[in-house]
Amino acid sequence: MDDIDRQIINRLQGGFPVSERPYREAAAWFGLDEAELIRRLRRLLDDGYLSRFGPMYHAEKLGGGLSLCAMAVPEEKFEQVAGQVNAFPEVAHNYARDHQLNMWFVLATETPERIDEVVEEIERTTGYRVYNMPKQKEFYVGLRFQV
Repeated sequence: MDDIDRQIINRLQGGFPVSERPYREAAAWFGLDEAELIRRLRRLLDDGYLSRFGPMYHAEKLGGGLSLCAMAVPEEKFEQVAGQVNAFPEVAHNYARDHQLNMWFVLATETPERIDEVVEEIERTTGYRVYNMPKQKEFYVGLRFQV
């Protein structure tokens, strides 16, 4: 990762242009052309410096549902179950945790009612109970990482 990569990561955490050519507009911030910015972003993703590059939507404000879920999965079945869970398009993130509930994931659905349906589908597919933990109250944390 070079200084321009660091600038890209630091600047784009705060927003991305909404325009006809957003990559071209963003590339100009760094003195790059559009193709070079896209190449650098792809490399940062491929090399694991970035795990994701894309918009964050507030599912509930768009009429959808959002919930944190967890499962207790035997270690020897973890990778298999993770693959089954991740196959659901509604699964936004999936993390391993050092806890009795060792698989945690976020569901984002088009409707609030779909959360319970997806939870049941994941339970049927995997054979393991899903603990659905919808939020009680929302807190905004403006998190940025300087690299």
